[in-house]
Amino acid sequence: MFHKEGYKIISIAIVLFLAINVASYVSIQIEEWVYVIFVVTLIFLIIVLQFFRNPKRLTDINDTTIVAPVDGKVVVIEEVFEKEYFKENRLQVSIFMSPINVHVTRYPINGQVVYSKYHPGKYLVAWHPKSSEENERTTVVVKNHLVEILYRQIAGALAKRIVNYAKEEEKVIQGSDSGFIKFGSRVDLYLPVGTKINVSLNQKVKGGESIIANF
Repeated sequence: MFHKEGYKIISIAIVLFLAINVASYVSIQIEEWVYVIFVVTLIFLIIVLQFFRNPKRLTDINDTTIVAPVDGKVVVIEEVFEKEYFKENRLQVSIFMSPINVHVTRYPINGQVVYSKYHPGKYLVAWHPKSSEENERTTVVVKNHLVEILYRQIAGALAKRIVNYAKEEEKVIQGSDSGFIKFGSRVDLYLPVGTKINVSLNQKVKGGESIIANF
């Protein structure tokens, strides 16, 4: 199963794969080179397909849990001052995605989108301390009867496009698609101070399934 954001690129990749290999078969006389071109183009096609994969995730929907919004590795757990929306101290949990991770972003809780904003910016490496403030990013706040949390999609050095589906006043379901980030990047979660964190640094998590925190 592939994400809809990849349909166009996947189609182009398949057409190029077929065109290049047909042309090499017809025009190149050295059989070994035909095989080399086939293998190289096949690897490229596989990379494109795996990047846009969208595996089905079984989210255990629960209003008292916060699930991981993306696949990746936990790289930050610390108390910080969140200055865009809350303007108060929050507990930040950051998840870094490598190019081989699934890049679908999912809603971490049930609730209503109360804030959604796109920020153009730089393309510093995703683990850079200033990437959450200076890189291209989107900020989304979801609120329900128990909690209000913010998550931020952040572009990396390779990510040149962030897709955000969250619309203000829209009601959303925990674990459902909220966007997509193309190539390496990260997502920051900002939770109330005192929230019980269920993950540790360098732990790998799965979007829509791994429980980041309870409250």
